[in-house]
Amino acid sequence: MTHKIAVYAGDGIGIEVTAEAVKVLKAVEKIADIKFDFTDFNWSSRYYKETGKIKPDDYLKVLSDFECVLLGAIGCPDLIPDRIAVTPLIEMRQTFDQYIGLRPASLMPGVKSPLADINLGDLDIYFVRENSEGEYINCGGRFKPGTDDEVAIQTNIHTRKGVERIIRYGFEMARKRNKHLTLATKSNALKFGMTFWDDVLADVQGEYSDVTVDKCYIDALCMGLVQKPKFYDVIVASNMFGDILSDLAGACSGSIGLSPSANINPEKVAPSMFEPVHGSAPDIAGKGIANPIAAIRSAAMMLDFLGYNDMFKLIENVCIESLEDRQVTTPDLGGSATTSEVGDDIVNRILNK
Repeated sequence: MTHKIAVYAGDGIGIEVTAEAVKVLKAVEKIADIKFDFTDFNWSSRYYKETGKIKPDDYLKVLSDFECVLLGAIGCPDLIPDRIAVTPLIEMRQTFDQYIGLRPASLMPGVKSPLADINLGDLDIYFVRENSEGEYINCGGRFKPGTDDEVAIQTNIHTRKGVERIIRYGFEMARKRNKHLTLATKSNALKFGMTFWDDVLADVQGEYSDVTVDKCYIDALCMGLVQKPKFYDVIVASNMFGDILSDLAGACSGSIGLSPSANINPEKVAPSMFEPVHGSAPDIAGKGIANPIAAIRSAAMMLDFLGYNDMFKLIENVCIESLEDRQVTTPDLGGSATTSEVGDDIVNRILNK
């Protein structure tokens, strides 16, 4: 079967690591009954240099013809303000109703965590992030800009539909894992928006009596991830809370260069998007030293979404083997290998299985 995949490499190291993810997917084609029809798009900073825009006006219509989008990273602060550069990312999530943000974080073999006394299995968390509304809705404005009376308003919007479906997804995932769900909240201070999340959780949890449930304030949860990561299994969070927590957990797992993510439309009525958690890292862009494993693991999540769980597991396993061997690792993990050398190592392991 042939799958239409849009390749949106973006900026900085996004271009470098996406090339390795595509290389791995082409290796999968050689060993499985899968074909990919890749279409590359040079949007973001490269497109901006040519046109003065970061993407075409009809880019969402163009992307709607694809099953999935393989995204690298977006951001070129020397050329485009980040608040403008990330617009396509947020618009894709909202327009295509990619309301499930999945961000696994785990300590992998051969990787040293900055946390003391942490062993394999002590950090293995799935973040289920509400991805389409909440804090990242463009609702607000600035009044009397540039004056002493300037006012800035940013409004969070949480709908019952949006909150309930993400909580239910979290419960279903917890059932498949260790039957423990934690809700990230801040209802002691945000007495409308976050108490709403608490109430929806209470409405739903009775249907999942087999799952242990707890709520944790976002500040205490950040401490908890550092002090006792083993306690957590599935964490459900609003858009911004999920963003912050998953980055923190990625750092605790040894390198954010290992952290994949998926932006999923479960009903498959619009494209889903798969991207590494890390950004465009302009400080190391072009040096060939970025870790491609997060992008490769994101491509593996795409395979799982498309129904190829065996290929997902294969890529995950060869990434683990590569990390455990520690012969071909990038500088973020203490090695000296290049981005493409890591990609080649994983491809060779796939083809020799």
